Amino acid sequence: MLLRVFEDDAYADHAFRTAAGGLDERDRALAQRLAYGAVQRVRTLDHAIETLGRRKVHRLDPPVRAALRLGAYQLAFVDGVPRYAAVNESVELVRAARLSRAVAFTNAVLRRLADGIGDLLDALPEASAREAALKHSYPDWVAETWWRDLGASDAIQLMCAQNEPAEVAVRLLEGEIAGSLDPDIPGAWVVDRIDESALGEGRIWPQSRASQLVGLAVGAQDDERTLDLCAAPGGKATMLAGDVVAVDVNEARAQELEVTARRLGASDLQVVVADGRDLPPGLDGFDRALVDAPCSGLGVLNRRPDLRWRAEPLPDLQLELLHAAAERVRPGGTIVYSVCTINADESEVVVDASELDIDPTLADEWPQFRHPRRPEFLQTLPHVHGTAGFFLARLRA
Repeated sequence: MLLRVFEDDAYADHAFRTAAGGLDERDRALAQRLAYGAVQRVRTLDHAIETLGRRKVHRLDPPVRAALRLGAYQLAFVDGVPRYAAVNESVELVRAARLSRAVAFTNAVLRRLADGIGDLLDALPEASAREAALKHSYPDWVAETWWRDLGASDAIQLMCAQNEPAEVAVRLLEGEIAGSLDPDIPGAWVVDRIDESALGEGRIWPQSRASQLVGLAVGAQDDERTLDLCAAPGGKATMLAGDVVAVDVNEARAQELEVTARRLGASDLQVVVADGRDLPPGLDGFDRALVDAPCSGLGVLNRRPDLRWRAEPLPDLQLELLHAAAERVRPGGTIVYSVCTINADESEVVVDASELDIDPTLADEWPQFRHPRRPEFLQTLPHVHGTAGFFLARLRA
C-alpha cells in the first residue's frame, strides 16, 4: 500500500482495500494500523530515517523506502511489536523485492532506528508551528493554519488527536444497536464496529457524529422543499425531511447516492447530476438549502491518512456554491453552510464574503459546539468533541 500511495499517487483507502482483500478481520486491523500510520507519520519517519540512517530517503529504491517506513513506524509508535520482528520483517520485504544488495543496508538502518528513534522523536521541539509540524507529521501550512486559528496549545492537541484512529459512529434508523448513544446528537451512536447485517438492511448508516449534526442543523420539515447542493455520498441528504433535491456533479457518485437513498428508505429524494454552480432551470424556490462544500478536509485527517499530503483550501469554489444556493432559495429561506475542515479561510471568511445574513439561533440550539471565536457559528473539534471537525453556519437568503 505504501508503494502505491507514494510511488503511484493512489488513494490510501482504495489501495488498502485492494491489498487487504484476503486478510481475516484481526490481520486486516493490524495491517490497516501499520499502513495508515506509516502514511500519516511519513514526514516524521523520514526525518528519523535520514538522521539515524544517514541517507536521503528520496535516493532510496522505492521498496527499501517503504520497508524502512513500515519498520520505523512499528519501532516508534506500535506497542507490542517486538523489536526483532519489526526489524526482521522489514528486512525480508527488501529481500522479497529482489534487492539483495540493499539487505545489509536496510538491516543496519533499522537497527540504528531500533536503538535511537524513541529518544530522537521525544527530543523534537514543538515550540513553533513548523517544529510541531515535523514532530507530529503535518505539512507546514496545516500546522500554521491551526496555530493561527486555535493557538499553540489547541493546535498541538488537534495534531495529536488527528494522528489517532477515528471513532466508529453510525446513525441508527431502525431497531436497536450495541454501543453508546450520543447525549447531544439524536440518533448518533458510537460503536466498536460496523454491524454489516444492520448496514445491509438499512437500519444503520456509518456517519460521524459531526456529520449527523450538520443534517440535523438544516432543520428540514415534512412540508418543505430542500436543496442539497453537494449531496454524495448521501449521509446528510437522507436525513432531510420533506421533498429533497440532491445534487452532485459526479455521475458515479450520484448513482451511489441513489442506491443509498433506496437502502435507507429516502423515497422523497430526487438525485440530479449537475454542477451546483450551474443548476438546470426550474430548480428554485426552495425553503432550505444545504451547502456541504468541498474543502481541504482538515477535520477528517484521521479518517483519510493521505489527505494531509493532498489537501488544499477551496475558498473560491465554496463562495461560488454558497451564492448559487442563495439564488435558488426563496426570500427568507435558510441556508446551512458546512465544511469538514478547521480553517478560517474556508469557513467564517467564506461566510463573511458571501454577505448573507447570519442566523445566530443555530448556536443557541447547539451551545456545546459553539465556535471558539465566532459564537454565532458552530465548530466541532476532534480533540474537544471526539468527532470529526466540522464548521457550520446558518444563513438567510
